[in-house]
Amino acid sequence: MDINDLVRENIKNLKPYSTARDEFKGQASIFLDANENSYGSPLPVNYNRYPDPLQLDLKDAISKIKGVPIENTFLGNGSDEAIDLMFRAFCNPGKDNVIVLPPTYGMYEVSANINDVEIRKVPLLPNFQLDMEKIAETIDKNTKLIFICSPNNPTGNSINRTDIETILANFNGIVVVDEAYINYAQQKTFIQELTEYANLVVLQTFSKAWGLAALRLGMAFSSQKVIDVLNKIKPPYNINQATQDLAFEALKNIDQVNAWIKASVAERDRLSIALNDLNIVTKVYPSDANFILVEVNDPSKIYTNLVEEGIIVRDRSKVTLCEGCLRITVGTEEENEKLLRALNPQTP
Repeated sequence: MDINDLVRENIKNLKPYSTARDEFKGQASIFLDANENSYGSPLPVNYNRYPDPLQLDLKDAISKIKGVPIENTFLGNGSDEAIDLMFRAFCNPGKDNVIVLPPTYGMYEVSANINDVEIRKVPLLPNFQLDMEKIAETIDKNTKLIFICSPNNPTGNSINRTDIETILANFNGIVVVDEAYINYAQQKTFIQELTEYANLVVLQTFSKAWGLAALRLGMAFSSQKVIDVLNKIKPPYNINQATQDLAFEALKNIDQVNAWIKASVAERDRLSIALNDLNIVTKVYPSDANFILVEVNDPSKIYTNLVEEGIIVRDRSKVTLCEGCLRITVGTEEENEKLLRALNPQTP
């Protein structure tokens, strides 16, 4: 497969914006090229200079942890930026279509609608796995992207790996595997398969296991041809310097992150058992993420009661295949105990 055949013609012909820092190579001590404030900034850390547009130092640090070369790495303002850029790069508005697999992350559909791209929905099977036959029937010559969230949000399960590999091998378009919750799963990441599939894009994030949701930093890993296209069309300085600095420091604390992951998984398992024992709960779905999908007997009432107790969960009861369900993020041990007491006031 030639990725260039999938790229929109106007993107192929696009002359990208050239920043002052793109045009300069080498070392210098005086910068008079970018119309910055040469006197500094009113902060303890000097942020008067534009950041590295390609975030090379941060990507190098990520590479040492992920094992993915810099040229196969894209950093976005959250994974949402990478998702949006996939539409801009590969989907002609009003002509092409993409496939999503509900219930799943809602931004795939929002980005499709923003970019005037037809969205084709192939619901998951009742066991929350892919309907491979229906996906094959839905694909046509204008299908450019398939979004697969694994572990899936809001169901929490990992998607069968063999099914994803089958789609990668047979689909003449881009397959986006969103691994926002991969750190909590036993299933291995698909970034190990990047050299096998030129049409694979793997999304990961600093918002979940790394605890940096407020920084809005997402990662996309893919073949160099795909990454080059994303870099071509992204805003010039899409990752600010403060985010780059803080993420760089966070990467030095991987042991702490791994300890939090271990604690979250242990609390997830403990909370699942405790929820399953409550009379109001009719089903607790297995989870490979840092949240649990729970079917309850009166989701609206229970949600409202929790709000009154100052506890906010997500009501997913009107989502396809999640009827009657609340999605509950795994909190700290103390937070989980307060949740259980609120759900079962008889608990001492």
